[in-house]
Amino acid sequence: MASSAFRLSCSLAGHQMDVRGLAATLHPAGAFVSVSRDRTARVWAPHSPNRGFTQMHCMNGHSNFVSCVCIIAPNDTYPRGLIVTGGNDHNICVFTLDSPAPLYILKGHKNTVCSLSAGKFGTLLSGSWDTTSKVWLNEKCLMTLQGHTAAVWAVKILPEQGFMLTGSADKTIKMWKAGRCEQTFTGHNDCVRGLAILNELEFLSCSNDATVRRWQITGQCLHIYYGHTNYIYCLSVFPNGEDFVTTGEDRSLRIWKRGECTQTIRLPAQSIWSCCVLDNGDIVVGSSDGIIRVFTEAEERTATAEEIQTFENELSSATIDPKTGDLGDININELPGREHLDEPGTREGQTRLIRVGDSVHAYQWSVIDGRWVKIGDVVGSSGGTQKTSGKVLYEGKEFDYVFTIDINEGGPSMKLPYNITDDPWLVAHNFLQKNDLNPMFLDQVANFIIENTKGHTLGSTGSGFSDPFTGSGRYIPGTGLSSGGTSGVDPFTGSGRYVPGSTPSNLAPSAGGDPFTGGNAYVSTDGHVGTLPISNPYFPKKDPVTFDQANITQILGKLKELNGSTPDEQKLSEGDLQMLEKFISIVSTPSTLETPTAQQLEILWKAAQWPEDIVFPVLDILRLAMRHPAVNEHFCSGNYSTQFSNYLLNKINLQGKPANQILVLRTVCNCFSSPSYGSKLMMSLRETILSQAIEMKSASNKNVHIALSTLILNYAVNLHAGNDIEGKANCLSIISTAIEALQDYEAVFRLLVALGTIISDDPNALQLAQSLGVDSQIRKYSAVSDPVKVGDCCRFVLKML
Repeated sequence: MASSAFRLSCSLAGHQMDVRGLAATLHPAGAFVSVSRDRTARVWAPHSPNRGFTQMHCMNGHSNFVSCVCIIAPNDTYPRGLIVTGGNDHNICVFTLDSPAPLYILKGHKNTVCSLSAGKFGTLLSGSWDTTSKVWLNEKCLMTLQGHTAAVWAVKILPEQGFMLTGSADKTIKMWKAGRCEQTFTGHNDCVRGLAILNELEFLSCSNDATVRRWQITGQCLHIYYGHTNYIYCLSVFPNGEDFVTTGEDRSLRIWKRGECTQTIRLPAQSIWSCCVLDNGDIVVGSSDGIIRVFTEAEERTATAEEIQTFENELSSATIDPKTGDLGDININELPGREHLDEPGTREGQTRLIRVGDSVHAYQWSVIDGRWVKIGDVVGSSGGTQKTSGKVLYEGKEFDYVFTIDINEGGPSMKLPYNITDDPWLVAHNFLQKNDLNPMFLDQVANFIIENTKGHTLGSTGSGFSDPFTGSGRYIPGTGLSSGGTSGVDPFTGSGRYVPGSTPSNLAPSAGGDPFTGGNAYVSTDGHVGTLPISNPYFPKKDPVTFDQANITQILGKLKELNGSTPDEQKLSEGDLQMLEKFISIVSTPSTLETPTAQQLEILWKAAQWPEDIVFPVLDILRLAMRHPAVNEHFCSGNYSTQFSNYLLNKINLQGKPANQILVLRTVCNCFSSPSYGSKLMMSLRETILSQAIEMKSASNKNVHIALSTLILNYAVNLHAGNDIEGKANCLSIISTAIEALQDYEAVFRLLVALGTIISDDPNALQLAQSLGVDSQIRKYSAVSDPVKVGDCCRFVLKML
């Protein structure tokens, strides 16, 4: 019998206030960490071979209460792993097992850090009352996840695929990939308080709505688990990856097996804040009385009879507030006496109320012991009918009343939920039907409802707690919720038409020796998939890729043709056209010593203001011109840089004409040809340009995709040489997003080179790419044999990952 249910193993005193978080550790084996409002974190190591735990380490670092904890897995630098805590002081402290002081402190959140999760390769995810989540690696914040409108109470990193989950007081769960929200899960009716991973495709969530939900990462809710009668704060999964435990505000720990609540354990504390399952299957629970309790199925780890009796004495002397439990409304005069306990219960965890003089005692049926166990005294229940001032939660919904009905003396009790606005006869009818009871009881049940609600006025619900974590007065930050081209001249007609962006995608850079194209391109000797050349000719890429090829005659011809349809105030004179033609001859060969004149540059800028449907030949000229050092300096520094930047950003949009989309992306790429001016300006605009450009992934033109991937590559080239880990994180996020969407092999190849460039020579960037799961995104390209460079480059990247 001892192995069929959980019993107390031990109680651990040490914390002076509520135990808010728990996490199992890998070192020492079988240990766990607890965090508390007393501002400390403590490591508890098991006695060996005896039952119980000993406090082996106490850590201090927060200036206010500590609310969450997680463990970063061991690595070469820290072979025993790291302990990470989050607190009300807005900070995250990272500890080793060797020191009571933090190894380092992560700052960046603007309010309480209330949830933490560690992933592979040292990645850390944090959630805060400031409505954001942050991704950290080592001592740096890599990205901030924004999208929730209230506190982020729960976070989890899925073990594979690079997905991250966040649960919020805005009642939603969001799934993120590489910094972008991929899915929003809705269904909970109140704050999402906890998350737990079942496997790569499924996870659990718990909520203040007193339910647990099982989800697929595709968005489908597979099941809703009912059982708790108040807020559920925490859940933890057993090693089998299927069964789980939950704790909450109804003073209970509940064990769920095969989809059913198989055991309810009441504790002598109101708020059961935290729980974790150890590798041996034991359950650790932290509560508002500052005591940690461990429960086990193993007979050899079960507490002594004296310890169990002490626990039951503590439980029986506890006081119960009906507003926070599942006791419903109580009329003390109608309650039975102790003789009611002579009848056995019908299910594990069944509650029965007994009148003892002017007091009400609550008992719970224990199947394993075959007896009623006292779980406390009900306060405020003497002197007739006691009406709770707040709503009662039942099966995830709020009711004004939840009555306990005994149709047959000694038979099982049944719950009857009722709202003051309901028709008592209809409620009684539905109750009888739901429980398969004889209709003859209709009048009896309806009259019971009427009598027990007569004269009651339902007031507003009070929180009932001083704790800011729960209740109606809890802190919920941020809840104040504060096309195609134009008609005109068709530039795409005629047998000799000029089609911008139709040049071959094998675009050679200005400098020779580039592995992308041309006679110097790498070609596998045998074309055999899976065979890599001895050295990697693809990355890290050191120089930007520019778009150089152009048919000058066609560009000029189209420019002159469209000039005739330009508004008079923007029309170029014959002299202007001649000067622009001279300008093109200068900039088409940027190595020339000749420098464009200021007047020529003014004419180009005037033409660049042409209407959207005819400006594309001017953009093509601008694209070529940006390779010339003098032109690059003119537009990317000084007085022109701001208006030039705004011009480009205005043109980078998904609603523009495809020709303009291609050419503006190529123009930005060519800006990188000057390290001192264009490259510097584009790097200062990195986040804005990339966030707008990535929207082009949904364009249907493959040349847009190639230009987009080249732009990402040029940013990777510039980031490679520096230590801007946030910039690299942003670029990795963009690469991950683009590689999911782009199909053209040339575009994919350039993204692979960008990825390889970013992670080369930077362990932090490599770790981040690994944690984002990019290896699973690109693996399919390792089998591509035509073009050979795609498969070869992919395998080189995978080798690094």
